[in-house]
Amino acid sequence: MSIKISSQFDAGAIDVVSVTSAGDIDVNIRKDSHADIIQWFYFRVQGAQATELTIRFLNAGKAAYADGWQDYQAVASYDRDTWFRVPTSFDGDVMTIEHTPEYDSVYYAYFEPYSWERHLSLLDSAQLSPLAQLVDLGSTVEGRDMNMLIVGDEDAPKKVWVIARQHPGETMAEWFVEGMLEALLDPADPFASQCLKEAVFYVVPNMNPDGSVRGNLRTNAAGANLNREWNTPTMERSPEVFLVKQKMLETGCDLFLDIHGDEGLPYVFVAGSDSLENFTPEQKAEQERFIEDFKIASPDFQSEFGYPDAPYTPEVLTMGSPHATHAFGCLSLTLEMPFKDNANDPDPVNGWNGARSMKLGAAILQPVLRALRR
Repeated sequence: MSIKISSQFDAGAIDVVSVTSAGDIDVNIRKDSHADIIQWFYFRVQGAQATELTIRFLNAGKAAYADGWQDYQAVASYDRDTWFRVPTSFDGDVMTIEHTPEYDSVYYAYFEPYSWERHLSLLDSAQLSPLAQLVDLGSTVEGRDMNMLIVGDEDAPKKVWVIARQHPGETMAEWFVEGMLEALLDPADPFASQCLKEAVFYVVPNMNPDGSVRGNLRTNAAGANLNREWNTPTMERSPEVFLVKQKMLETGCDLFLDIHGDEGLPYVFVAGSDSLENFTPEQKAEQERFIEDFKIASPDFQSEFGYPDAPYTPEVLTMGSPHATHAFGCLSLTLEMPFKDNANDPDPVNGWNGARSMKLGAAILQPVLRALRR
């Protein structure tokens, strides 16, 4: 059987340049559908069982975050359920995967995908809980459903908002939300039951359905980076943010968590609202207490490595977390997880993956509870 490469499936993305043989495959990472951003890939190779594949990504050096390929290992799967890391190298221009598949069909991806079908299953299973309500906020640019889960009693004194996948290729974010929801809906979980005595949770597992299905890293179907749309979203360019922000203004917000992935840093960390001009010492102290509590709740989380402090610019208010702090005066954090491995506790087989993202999602209920009780 000759080598065949395909990507015409949910979130699939690759451009094939040439396939001379199994050991001589050239591809390009495809741009986001409506933006010049190159990073996400996800494709299937058939016909190479027990044959050493050499796949060269010719334009990797032109990626949006080319430094992210340093010390990076791509993920592979035979069944799209179990994913593992495969030998990957980067010379500054070309990234190369060298792998000998055990079976005829193998998938390669930037990170463990989170499919649209799994997204729908997550919503459907959650709504079966007496604690949860599934709400339709409206539609995306391409008409996909923008769904939200309400967990708990809306008359609860405090309102917690959790959103994920503003950047659709950061699939670890929805794995995180799945783990958080699993814990939050578990009547035997003491942190969950106590959290729901204090607050109602508004959860948007996927902020960017169009970009997710299209296989984009960072943008929606209109080419918008949703995490730069919060100041003036529109139904034409960024309905996803417009609809969520509208609902937030209706409900209020006492704690806001925006879940992401970072291409470069091999750590789990948060970015706060420090650059806001009106960020008070009291807000800074509250933020630091949450960080310290989270480090206790999960050893995967740390605060030594993260983004450097940056001065205030008008762009700050276009981003979800600082915008929420500015609008509601609440604690707001952007949580980042690695595409690579967690250098604090490396796993050479799996790297950082969906399962660890889920565990982190469950663990965040502990610092959330502490914050709600202050």
